[in-house]
Amino acid sequence: MRKPRHSALAGACCALALFASASAAIADGGVVATAKYRCQAGKTIVATYYADKVSIALSDGRSLTLPQTMSGSGVRYAAPGDALVFWNKGRTVFVTEGKSSKSTYAGCVQIGGR
Repeated sequence: MRKPRHSALAGACCALALFASASAAIADGGVVATAKYRCQAGKTIVATYYADKVSIALSDGRSLTLPQTMSGSGVRYAAPGDALVFWNKGRTVFVTEGKSSKSTYAGCVQIGGR
């Protein structure tokens, strides 16, 4: 039995509407997504993603806005001189800090967001 053609068209329309909504947010410099992550040692990160940067709130009280930088894998955001680097790979993130690139927020998995 064939599926009705209108279901494929409805799916395409929904996809276009979502794309248009995301494109409008990007064009306005607005928020693309927000996510909360639970990390090892009871730490948390709340990340607000924009087209070319991320604002993060770390559970130790620090809040930073980092520009997106070059990455071979995942999405990388970094402070000048790589003093702090925030990596996003799918539903996981981690933070490295300092010249030794010590991982200070590790094993972070998304627990909420939009």
